[in-house]
Amino acid sequence: MTDLPLSPEQKAVFDLIENSREHFFVTGRAGTGKSTLLNHLSWHTSKQIVICAPTGVAALNVGGQTIHSLFRLPIGVVADSELEQTPELRKLLNTIDTLVIDEVSMVNADLLDAMDRSLRLARQKKHEPFGGVQVVLFGDPYQLAPVPGDGEERAYFRDRYRSIWFFDAKVWEQTPLTIIELREIHRQHDDDFKAMLTAVRHGRVTADIAGALNAAGARPAPSDDVITLATRNDTVNRINKAALERLPGRALTAKAEINGEFGGRAYPADEALQLKVGARVMFLRNDQDQRWVNGTVGTVSKIGQTVFVEVGQEEFEVLPQTWEKYRYSYSQATQELKKEVVAEFTQFPLRAAWGVTIHKSQGATYDRAIVDLGSRVFSPGQTYVALSRITSLGGLYLTRPLRPADIIVDLDVRRFMADARAASSVKTAAPAAS
Repeated sequence: MTDLPLSPEQKAVFDLIENSREHFFVTGRAGTGKSTLLNHLSWHTSKQIVICAPTGVAALNVGGQTIHSLFRLPIGVVADSELEQTPELRKLLNTIDTLVIDEVSMVNADLLDAMDRSLRLARQKKHEPFGGVQVVLFGDPYQLAPVPGDGEERAYFRDRYRSIWFFDAKVWEQTPLTIIELREIHRQHDDDFKAMLTAVRHGRVTADIAGALNAAGARPAPSDDVITLATRNDTVNRINKAALERLPGRALTAKAEINGEFGGRAYPADEALQLKVGARVMFLRNDQDQRWVNGTVGTVSKIGQTVFVEVGQEEFEVLPQTWEKYRYSYSQATQELKKEVVAEFTQFPLRAAWGVTIHKSQGATYDRAIVDLGSRVFSPGQTYVALSRITSLGGLYLTRPLRPADIIVDLDVRRFMADARAASSVKTAAPAAS
């Protein structure tokens, strides 16, 4: 992953994490550079660090391991079931100084408590939260929510926890969590649009703000295949299939090369990528030479052994990229934590980009996009994620006007962030947003 330079704000947060043993939750609005900071931390910390994430794709994106595979935890609610730990797992968990959890908003309270219990057990520190390990969480609860399980699991959470969210895990009753909210937005530069997005994020959309968003979004969308962000997979698949078929010529297919055991089918790119000259594509990774970023959209201009993509007035040759799946292990010989590659997925870092789901657009940046909210918005934060991908109000096109029902903010998130801000006003050293 590209190691981008840190802003002064990001550097201050890195120093804070690096020079303390406190537990931190690093959050912030879309486009504040949480991923950039996490990437820098993974490469430049002097601590023994382990990075994990709730899903396979999220783990691949940050060069980490899934929570369940790292801790050898069963899928589903762990509750009070006995944890089985091999000697290798215990040794591994004993080497960790700092545990980083990315996309923590998708981690439920039960899973976080299971991680706490696992670390206490392995490190034989029964009364120390996380067994004495520093925990650093990254994510934005206003964007991605944990997925509730079946009826039995929901009943369990209702009886056991204040909410399903990570911040209501029991471990936080025994140890403080310092909230750091990054404030500097790098994606948008227009103050009025930033203020509108903040209002959507917090569910404080006035009639004036809704009117401004709807007026901008009501303009006819350009006919040159601007990307559509939609709530549903079937909408996106239909848009991409129809657009590819409209192009002349035969589609060429690039098959991914897969080595090792990826587990499941949560691949970071298409296993069989279909392309034609003229196809609208989105880049899925930052370029190490900074020619494009995750979310850059371009048009396929030539296809041979490699693919050429035009972005604006420039044409780039795109080579296949390799995503590596990692596993952490402990070396008895060196008494060190090792991060080894257990699987590789090699494919062109491209995806058809006439349409993409709002969920899959997470982390991406677009100069302009059509936002298709369909008949209704399904989950809290969905509208905010879609709108906040776009760099300016002039790049927003809506398939229908925004309605009050489209702006959903989870009440537990609102309560948690309000409590965090109240705490920071008492403890002036705490860097949570005011």
